[in-house]
Amino acid sequence: MKKDIHPSNYREVAFKDMSNEEVFITRSTVAAKETITIDGVEYPLVKLEITSSSHPFFTGKQKLVDTAGRVDKFMSRYGNRNKK
Repeated sequence: MKKDIHPSNYREVAFKDMSNEEVFITRSTVAAKETITIDGVEYPLVKLEITSSSHPFFTGKQKLVDTAGRVDKFMSRYGNRNKK
């Protein structure tokens, strides 16, 4: 890496997914108030509500909605109300 291009607070930070308690460590400049100790090393801790390890799109648990079937069902029930 080139010298003097990163901010002075660019360091390793632990991010914790609060929905499944998974922790991953990466480099960041984010401000953190809490710390966590992992393998004897203390890291600043940032708590997140959702990450790629718990998001339905990335975990393959996303449900597909059949909108065409719902529209057809609605139109068959309520679509012809104005016609007399």
